[in-house]
Amino acid sequence: MRVWPGRPYPLGGMWDGEGVNFALFSENATGVELCLFDSPDSDKESHRIRIEERTDQVWHAYLPEIRPGQMYGYRVHGPYEPEAGHRFNQSKLLIDPYSKALTGTVKRSEAMFAYPIGNPEADLVRDDRDNAASVPKSVVIEQAFTWGEDQLLRTPWDKTIIYEVHVKGFTMRHPDVPGDLRGTYAGLATPVAIEYLQRLGVTAVELLPVHHFVSDKVLTDRGLSNYWGYNTINFFAPDIRYAASKDRGRYVNEFKTMVKILHSAGIEVILDVVYNHTGEGNHLGPTLSFRGIDNAVYYRLMPDNRRYYKDYTGCGNTLNVTHPRTLQLIMDSLRYWVLEMHVDGFRFDLASTLARVLHDVDRLSAFFDIMHQDPVLSQVKLIAEPWDLGEGGYQVGNFPVGWAEWNGKYRDTIRRYWKGEGGQVAELANRLSGSSDLYEMSGRRPYASINFVVAHDGFTLHDLVCYNQKHNEANGEDNRDGSDDNLNWNCGVEGPTDNLPIVELRERQKRNILMTLLLSQGVPMICGGDERGRTQRGNNNAYCQDNELSWFDWKLDHSDRKLLAFTQQLIALRQAHPVFRRRRFFHGRHIRGAEVKDLSWFRPDGKEMTDEDWNKGYVRCLGLRLSGDALEETDSKGRPLLDDTFLLLLNAHHEPLPFTLPAHRRGVRWQLVLDTVATIHDKKRVTLLKGGECYDLETRSLVLLRLRKAKEVIL
Repeated sequence: MRVWPGRPYPLGGMWDGEGVNFALFSENATGVELCLFDSPDSDKESHRIRIEERTDQVWHAYLPEIRPGQMYGYRVHGPYEPEAGHRFNQSKLLIDPYSKALTGTVKRSEAMFAYPIGNPEADLVRDDRDNAASVPKSVVIEQAFTWGEDQLLRTPWDKTIIYEVHVKGFTMRHPDVPGDLRGTYAGLATPVAIEYLQRLGVTAVELLPVHHFVSDKVLTDRGLSNYWGYNTINFFAPDIRYAASKDRGRYVNEFKTMVKILHSAGIEVILDVVYNHTGEGNHLGPTLSFRGIDNAVYYRLMPDNRRYYKDYTGCGNTLNVTHPRTLQLIMDSLRYWVLEMHVDGFRFDLASTLARVLHDVDRLSAFFDIMHQDPVLSQVKLIAEPWDLGEGGYQVGNFPVGWAEWNGKYRDTIRRYWKGEGGQVAELANRLSGSSDLYEMSGRRPYASINFVVAHDGFTLHDLVCYNQKHNEANGEDNRDGSDDNLNWNCGVEGPTDNLPIVELRERQKRNILMTLLLSQGVPMICGGDERGRTQRGNNNAYCQDNELSWFDWKLDHSDRKLLAFTQQLIALRQAHPVFRRRRFFHGRHIRGAEVKDLSWFRPDGKEMTDEDWNKGYVRCLGLRLSGDALEETDSKGRPLLDDTFLLLLNAHHEPLPFTLPAHRRGVRWQLVLDTVATIHDKKRVTLLKGGECYDLETRSLVLLRLRKAKEVIL
């Protein structure tokens, strides 16, 4: 086989229309062999080619006779000195970190480990067994795809509604999705799936990790698997497990087709990405890719003993973003997913880890500097999970301009308030109004706050209000895993019923939370299935449950249908009224020479809240008036528009309370829009009230009223 010198860039196995250029970075290797395979299950390569060319620590070769579909891997030579940070072992076939597709999944065997498994000190000794039969092969792909006029949707943040969902779990049980497409990228792109998302009204799907990942040995030993996918082993290849077509990398086009169809439906695609660690685990983990290519470059090692890894993630290792080549890997991956796969943004798992330059979290680290100036990545949606497990890792509110954040303080406050805890109203006011205390000083807008109450990691919304204890027995850890932060909601199966029928109390609390979420300033994120009462039967850590416990159940009972319709109505209401999704924080403004309050808070007696009121720990009921007069929206000619003025009344108390409606001017008439006690079409409720009249707020309820005013141009 002919071998030419080739080029050191781009990295990976790249088809150029005539042949394939192979390029692999390794700073500390003494030699690299390119291994070609004829079969994905082969334990022996058809050709083994020693790469002779090395430029700037990149080993490269060009094979003019190779075509797309070729399977390959690398064997990297170098010292096996764990205490010095080096774990080279040429007996182990390695996945190309830049491969765009893989042939299958990792097969568990002792040969995957670079040392003989036996005792905690065993990793100091090299194991020479060949692992080629256990490791998926990298695949050279044809990157050409007919995108037509498809491009990033760039939905404005203030109009964005995120739907967090798992590719497989969404369609795996859908009766109208063809059987061979269920649980796949193609399944998510079927007309029935698209129609559901459109009718719901969401503008973006945030997909749980789709980068190729591995299942932990501890799970496979229990007969379980890693369902969520937060255990990445390659940052370019879509995971083959979600592919309907698994033939030699062709499923990459399946992913692209899914994105294109979602875009045609007006729905953005955001990827949940895990660049903080890899699936190779700690010093006793398998050697699959990065560890065998250059362990000392790709991982953060302990300075006093480089045999061990710094672990800010709880997953055994931490990627070394202080090294320029590791940083390049991440940036190249992100740009690939935007430019070649057309995704619209990213949610970064444990993003504080990426900011750690030495030990402390540094918000001005090289990663954020590079992201901020990158002409491609700075223009897509960037969402941080602003914490990790290291010291000082909780960084909510501290990410730079250009970043949105999962607002953990929003989640915690809304939960505490609707559980009925006292002393929450001051914190609640901040969260409902966009969390200016977290984001305004840094120059960010309300949409820096990604508001959520429930996410994949924890209880579903249904289970949040139905269980006072977690039930994770199926995970095989004697119910020790998962958080314990849901105790005593007072409407769970083990708790009191608040003098209401327990089923009604649960349904009301679900409506309270969804209505709060969708009418708060900021960007709402719905956990997929919460709008239809999805349950995991009390399991709040279903990361290993790749089964019907996690998959959507598409059968709806009467209460589920009502909840779905209620959610659709809320989303439509939010999108129709910019007063619920302001682009700037509340400050008031002057209209026709008069100051107009854009935001006012009220006590149940109809008077505005005082400083003393905010400090009263027992207050569980308050009102919020959003003035449509003070909007900063404009029409097509740049002239300011008016919206309706709305009044939110919140009662987390366990007893009903009369609320005197504000009368800020003569002749005020408030029209009832929604009451979480009533159904959508309940005509028995009073629908029009005068300012100064009382509205009877029921136990644990939320009410929305509107001061009717047609949108008009201010002349």
